[in-house]
Amino acid sequence: MSKPASRLAASLMFVLTLPLTSACSQAEQSPQLGRTEPPFWWTDMAEPHLQLMLHGRDLADAEVSLDYPGVTVTGTEREQNPNYLFINLAVSERAEPGTLQIHLQKGDWKHNLRYELKPRRTGSADRKGFDSSDVIYLITPDRFANGDTGNDRTADMLEGPDRSSPGGRHGGDIAGMQQHLDYIADMGFTQIWPNPLIENNQPEYSYHGYSATDYYRIDPRYGSNESFRAFVAAAKEKGIGVIQDMVPNHIGSGHWWLKDLPGNDWLNGKGIEKGEYEYTNHARTVHMDPYASHKDHQLFTDGWFVDSMPDPNQRNPRMANYLIQNAIWWVEYADLSGIRVDTYAYSDAAFLTDWSARMMREYPNLNIVGEEWTRQPALVAYWQAGNNNRNGYVSHVPSMMDFPLHYGLRDGLEKPESWSTGLVTLYESLANDVLYPDPNNLVIFGGNHDTSRLFSQLDEDPGKFRMAVAYLATMRGIPQFYYGDEILAKSPKQRDDGVVRSDFPGGWTGDKVNAFTGKNLNKTQQEAQHFVRTLFNWRRDKNVIHSGKLKHFAPIDGLYVYFRYDDKDTVMVAINKSDKPRELPAARLAEMLGNKSTATDIANGKSISLSELVVAPGDVLVAEIR
Repeated sequence: MSKPASRLAASLMFVLTLPLTSACSQAEQSPQLGRTEPPFWWTDMAEPHLQLMLHGRDLADAEVSLDYPGVTVTGTEREQNPNYLFINLAVSERAEPGTLQIHLQKGDWKHNLRYELKPRRTGSADRKGFDSSDVIYLITPDRFANGDTGNDRTADMLEGPDRSSPGGRHGGDIAGMQQHLDYIADMGFTQIWPNPLIENNQPEYSYHGYSATDYYRIDPRYGSNESFRAFVAAAKEKGIGVIQDMVPNHIGSGHWWLKDLPGNDWLNGKGIEKGEYEYTNHARTVHMDPYASHKDHQLFTDGWFVDSMPDPNQRNPRMANYLIQNAIWWVEYADLSGIRVDTYAYSDAAFLTDWSARMMREYPNLNIVGEEWTRQPALVAYWQAGNNNRNGYVSHVPSMMDFPLHYGLRDGLEKPESWSTGLVTLYESLANDVLYPDPNNLVIFGGNHDTSRLFSQLDEDPGKFRMAVAYLATMRGIPQFYYGDEILAKSPKQRDDGVVRSDFPGGWTGDKVNAFTGKNLNKTQQEAQHFVRTLFNWRRDKNVIHSGKLKHFAPIDGLYVYFRYDDKDTVMVAINKSDKPRELPAARLAEMLGNKSTATDIANGKSISLSELVVAPGDVLVAEIR
């Protein structure tokens, strides 16, 4: 991406330099404490070291002391800006929950900072993350359901509601998601991944959540920190975990840091005060490319996405530690079952190693999935924990989004059948599993908030849609389903975010169509929703799908058959893309069928004879072999 610096960027950089100058003029005034982050912490964490960031007026040279059993001050650090003070604490195993009195003194000025150490939730460190037994429901919260109209506009947020604008805020919130947990559970989904819920106080286009302005605050137009935690608890009672979407790579131009930036190296780019930063080149292969230039590598990780998304410098140790502690804080505070990391590879690679190692040290069974948007499986494998990278790079992230299989699925179903297109693309995509340390821990998907709607991409063909759903429900890995796809939501094939992230029918008072209840859905939508519900509920207790083996047979004339099997069960999936009924090629499949003669059609529960089995044209069959 290549853009000139905008007026927004120029005015932003003016704001960046102003507070530092103002801070100097205020140096003779008494210090004043504003923020302390993290706002509180816990005892019995795996990592005993905690770094507090204090922000206020002229705090940097304050002397720090405390007297609390098991907690010691190991030092302080500062940045260029005298308004920041970083306090390093060691919290030993003998520290009990309670309130620390941290004494700050500078000359005649004294202040007692009350800082709480909370007890950890029982079993927190051993929490189970999402895995291949789960199905993830991805929600864009602003577009799902408006459960509390009172928070559509708040006094301290710049952008108010405008449901008529595809890029505006529409009012969906945490209350809306919580009110429809029964629907989500009934559909067979066991995890919810909402797009980011933390504060995005931008003047416009703030609904998507990827321009954070406060890492420790839920956006008040969604609810509060407390309501988010209550939502996670309510979901857990219904057997649903919550995955938080985190964005360490970029922030919003309205982030509170930028009103009083800690130092000139807090963000990437030279001459930031002049607006002279560069844009990322999106050259995502540079990390593993043995021939990549240093400049291309630097530009990829240090470049900004757009003017309104500044790029943090994660080589600054205090910035890096801030982001690491923030991720841990949300897992512990909200009781999360996992993390999805946006634009994973765009961050500094060494930081990512440290970030992922620390997360897994605190929560060895947690799952974290990174976004590496590429068709290249070797690049996805590069970031998955356990990969033997030739350059020695080590990652600790257990899961990655399986974009190569995503493209294989879409291309395989959308493109016409030939020797090199159509189902053969999907078939050959699975051969890439030889590259992955753990292919069963990859997240597979047909669409998300950044892609066209699945039904539209498949030419609004209900049969191809069923094929895609059946594939996601039975393939190895962890399926992720985008809200609204179950009722055949539509969009242009070309990327159009505002339309892709459309309002879920029934989420707003007065909606004529209600997908939660089925009111006024057309017959095709009802059938699609029923198919999704049937397959994903069937999948819930099928260990053969969660962890069974996989064997597939090369497509012939538009017929593709594969099996999931273990010592107890065998499941067959037959995709018929042709325009003719296709008999099951039993002789060719003999190594899997053996002497078995009957099967149960999962879609309707009917028993069928394998000797007479015919797959309808343009349709799919999922069957348990008996």
